[in-house]
Amino acid sequence: MKSTSNYLRCEGRELHYMAWGDPAAEPVIAWHGLARTGRDMDELAAHLSQSGRYFVICPDTIGRGLSQWSPDPDAEYCLPFYVKLATALVDQLGLPSFHWVGTSMGGAIGLLAAATTLRQRIRRLVLNDIGPELAEPAVQRIRSYAGSPAAFDTVSELEQYFRQIYEPYGWISDAQWRRLTESSVRRLPDGRVTPHYDPAMVRQFFVHPDDYKRWTEWDSLSLPVLCLRGETSDLLLPETAEQMRVRGPRAVVVTIPGCGHAPALNVPAHFAVVERFLEGG
Repeated sequence: MKSTSNYLRCEGRELHYMAWGDPAAEPVIAWHGLARTGRDMDELAAHLSQSGRYFVICPDTIGRGLSQWSPDPDAEYCLPFYVKLATALVDQLGLPSFHWVGTSMGGAIGLLAAATTLRQRIRRLVLNDIGPELAEPAVQRIRSYAGSPAAFDTVSELEQYFRQIYEPYGWISDAQWRRLTESSVRRLPDGRVTPHYDPAMVRQFFVHPDDYKRWTEWDSLSLPVLCLRGETSDLLLPETAEQMRVRGPRAVVVTIPGCGHAPALNVPAHFAVVERFLEGG
């Protein structure tokens, strides 16, 4: 399915997003994880849009990919500002209602948006290995590599690095690893290559230490929610997923085998569980 690359100014910042499918179709916002880009959603977006039923929008969060880096990191690299950006984006796109599929941070943005500025507009919410509470050791692990991104002489070396740190994503083809790398690389002034994000985005965990504690918002939700949990996830613990199942919107919880944090949403089995939920199944 054909995609287009687009830019919009939201809250004074330029956001990049990929759009897949017919703009007249049912909209889906697909939002990526913390240190990633919207291109991670390519496979899912291509699948959902190919039938003609869905129009899929995959943004790059501020500070990631081709979106602008924030000139005020401490104020803007946080969930409330990301929700402001998301609200401005869907308003400018003229979307009165839509589904939301979010991996990790992208799911946390969707959760907070569904409880606040986009309440009643998000029809169905898919949370990919994220919830209203995170396991602290996993947060420390992510902080350790996200705050000090590695740099390499060659793109091939960067790909090997990605294969190592993102091994928990589960099975990814060689072609998908290559595209993941090439769609999230930038070159430094010294000629080396590094992941395509602003390292200052990790300050979210220092300046806004409670940003991902969202049980109050969770308990306020009433929309249908699907929670995908990687079988060996160290971020979304089984006991947290169980609490999500029995309180608030009472999520449907599905364990994705062969994955940790977070399932890559890149194979037919992943497509099927998301599509079935979006269709009301």
